[in-house]
Formats: sequence, structure tokens, C-alpha cells
Amino acid sequence: MKSFSRCTLALGVSFAFIATAQASDFADMDPVTLRLAHVVNEQDGFHIAAVKFQELVAERTEGAVSIDIYPNASLGDERTLLEGMQIGTVDMGVITNGPVANFIEEMAVFELPFLFPSPESAYAVLDGEIGQELLDKLADVNLKGLAYAERGFRNLTNSERPVRTPDDLDGLRIRVMENPVYTDTFRTLGANAIPMAWTEALTAMQQGTIDGQENPVNVIHSFKLHETQSHMTLSRHTYAPALFVMGMPAWNRLPEAAQDVLTQAAQEAAEHERRVNAEMEASQLEALRAAGMEIVDDPDLEAFQEAVAPVYEKYGARFGDYLTRIQEALQ
Repeated sequence: MKSFSRCTLALGVSFAFIATAQASDFADMDPVTLRLAHVVNEQDGFHIAAVKFQELVAERTEGAVSIDIYPNASLGDERTLLEGMQIGTVDMGVITNGPVANFIEEMAVFELPFLFPSPESAYAVLDGEIGQELLDKLADVNLKGLAYAERGFRNLTNSERPVRTPDDLDGLRIRVMENPVYTDTFRTLGANAIPMAWTEALTAMQQGTIDGQENPVNVIHSFKLHETQSHMTLSRHTYAPALFVMGMPAWNRLPEAAQDVLTQAAQEAAEHERRVNAEMEASQLEALRAAGMEIVDDPDLEAFQEAVAPVYEKYGARFGDYLTRIQEALQ
């Protein structure tokens, strides 16, 4: 972990340099408005990150770059947003890593279950050399990765029964993101994993066509999932990053000084969201309990970790050397 601490320090130094460069005058720049979209509501961490980013960009470009935020999937689901960024109909977004991995397969290494033991270990990898390499790979599909915000550690909810061991998942219809690692993880655990967009999942839970889903506490709370999901398991089975990502058409039309501002502002907004999520989780869990949700906070994690070993066997070699490098960094 020490090597990653040095990487993080180096990034901080580079950002300090960028901040100095940002004192340049934007008066001669033609004003630009960028459309930033996400699929969740205004109480969610994605929106908190987006608003912080909006404020920082406006301040540091002296108003030359403004950010319009489109929440609640008003411009489409996450795959639609990414495709829109590629062709220039959407400028940028805060997007969950799972859908991004459908464009760059190596990004799915972060989706492997029980990979990161703590948020801090995830931040060290994401903000270090490995994370930056993967952000840079997005250029291959006409996207620009700016920084890693977070979806957070994901937990299971369902409307049927408490889940303490993998056996308790048998036959449950669980919505997962449209990403094969998630699908195979939950099928390996014995669930009927059903990939679907989040907007569809909300309706499916209300109608009872699926039994459950998996998401971080902040999502479960902000979308009031206790109204359809009576049980939650603090499985923390996957740490899910989210990305500040732009389409190359929007990125390329900005001058370098504005690009520098956006890169730094995205990193700072991401770190702000991480802090807010950590501060809010305890109160959110208490609110869910008070609303009647039964929360299993001591599942048999060892049994879950053993059960997902076939997922590592199937996917480990697909990510080049990234899995090995991450595992070595975490030792």
C-alpha cells in the first residue's frame, strides 16, 4: 500500500500544479455549456458529486464553462448516455462502472466480488497508476475518463427472506447490472440473476416481477427501497466505482486550460462524494431499520467468498495483468 500512497501524493502534487495553471484568464474563451447526465435522483451521491463538480468548474473557469445537470435518467439509461457521449449528443456523465465495462472489458476487473477489503484500499488503486491506465483506455472507444467517484460497496436486498448464507439466495430473482461479471457472480451464488437497467428494476420491484437487487446503502435509502424490499444483507460483496466520463467530441472542443480544470474538478468532486457517502451511511442504515427493513449485518462472508471462487477462475485471465497487479498492491 505504501507504493499507492506515493502515487496518490504524486497525483496531489500534479493537481496543485494544475491549480496554479488554472489562474489563467478565460475571458477570451467562448462560453461553453456542458450537459452532465446521470440516472439517479437528487438525493443520491452521484448528484452530490455532480453539483460539486458544477460549482468548481464555474468558479475556476470564471463562468466560461458551465455545467447543466440532468438527473433521474432524463436523457436515458447509462448505456444510452455512454453511447450518446461517443457521438456527441450527450457531453458527460457520472456513470456506474458496470456499464462502462461493457465498452472497455478491463474495467470490469473492479467488479470482481470481494476484491477490495475496504474503501481506502479501493481508493488507493483507483487513484493510482492502475486506475489512471484504465481511465486512459476509454479513449479507445471515443470516451474520456476524468476521475473515479463511487457507487460504493454493494449490498443485497430482497422481498422474500433474510439472506445469511449463499444457500438463502437459492432461486431468488435478483436484478443485477447489465454486466456479465455481476450476472455470473449471482448465478454462481444460486440466485436467478436478471440483468436490467436501473429504471426498469424500480418498476419490476414494485410489480413483484423480481425479488431483489444489490446496491450500496445510499441507493437503497435514497430510492426508498424499504417500500418494496423488506430484507437487506450487508454483504458488501463488490466495491463499485463510478466514473466522471466525457465524450471525446465534447472534450476535444475545449481548450487545454478548461480540460485541466475539468480533470481536477472531477477528482475533487469524486473525493467529496466519497466523504459524504461515508458520513451518511450510519444514519441511512438507522433510517432503513426504523422504516421496518430487517438488516442482516453479520452474514457468513467466508461462505460467500468461497462460493464465488469460480468467478475468479472464469474472469481472472480476461483482464490482462490487472487482477494480479491489484492483488499484489493489496498485500
